[in-house]
Amino acid sequence: MVNKDFFKALEDLQAEKNIDADTFIQTLETALTSAYKKMYGEAKSAMVKLYPERSTIRIYSYKTVVEADEPEDPDKEISLKAARELKKSYKVGDIVAVEETTKDFGRIAAQTAKQVVMQKLREMERQTALSELSEKEDELLTTVVKRIDGDTVYVQIPGTNTEGAMLKNDQIPGDKFSVGDRVKVYVKKIKDSFKGPQIQVSRSNIGFVRKLFELEIPEVASGEVKIKNIARDPGNRAKVAVFTDKPNVDAIGACVGNRGSRINTIINELNGEKIDLVEYSDDPLEYIARALNPAKVLSVETNESMNMSQVIVPDDKLSLAIGKSGQNVRLAAKLTGWKIDVKPESFIKPAEVEHQETDYELTELDDSDASLDLSDLEEIDGSDETNGLDALHDLDE
Repeated sequence: MVNKDFFKALEDLQAEKNIDADTFIQTLETALTSAYKKMYGEAKSAMVKLYPERSTIRIYSYKTVVEADEPEDPDKEISLKAARELKKSYKVGDIVAVEETTKDFGRIAAQTAKQVVMQKLREMERQTALSELSEKEDELLTTVVKRIDGDTVYVQIPGTNTEGAMLKNDQIPGDKFSVGDRVKVYVKKIKDSFKGPQIQVSRSNIGFVRKLFELEIPEVASGEVKIKNIARDPGNRAKVAVFTDKPNVDAIGACVGNRGSRINTIINELNGEKIDLVEYSDDPLEYIARALNPAKVLSVETNESMNMSQVIVPDDKLSLAIGKSGQNVRLAAKLTGWKIDVKPESFIKPAEVEHQETDYELTELDDSDASLDLSDLEEIDGSDETNGLDALHDLDE
């Protein structure tokens, strides 16, 4: 059948929506074939072909040549006599393509084409939106709170018509939002669904802290100062290991800024979350000692086969090293990747102290060696002291 208007409409649509012509034609052929079979019988072996250059739609049914003059299944078989009327070289067993002529299929074809076009456009819009949004994954965005549903906050993703969802566990404890608030979020994950792209945003993810450092500290953004790892208890404390291979750059100082201006900006965005800056070291003994900041460390021993370390601290600094509810040593373990067993100095017997050789000993950590805690140098409550503590703190998940 010839339908110039039909193909002109398809051509205009392809140009307007920048649809790949070949893919679009194949999709239409598949849909029209399905519609034809529903109209004339599913058992029919048929194929609808579009010829845009000739503005024609043709329907072919495929039948097997059989000896009998009256085939048992006319939808799938054709007699040898009838086949040879089409082409004399046909023989039994050959597949014959027979062009079908239908008067009523034009209306069905138009309806089917319309449905396919609308579906294709929706798919393209979803894929385009997903492609644009995928570029925002693992990025820090300034968004606007659009609505709040229970504990879930929905924010408007800038430059799109899409909302991002921030669940309760993706919020920093103490976060309070109202509709219309501008809020920084980290795009944690983007996934496709039948409803369209779904975006998960977060302020509790360690990626949020990393991106804040890149935003506020030029040396981190440029790569002069690198973030080795981050361990975080959202709303309470974070430990950030930084290092540089530039001899004229102070990694800790760059992150702190003039009179703490840079780090304080980050702390304020984190609702006062305390941040320990730790200078990374390839030496695990030194790295573990620095990670336990602000506690003074006397010695560190490691067992590489078990990925364990034992740290000795002064008796009066045991609570400080462990931290409230084990927070300090737990974050140090996550930061370094080592299990850390903290012991007081009195745990070692005098005779053992006199003869014992240790892998690493720290008698004093000066400012250049110790990690820097800008936010928690207050006296730790003595109630955290644990007598006879044998605290082996495994890495969290």
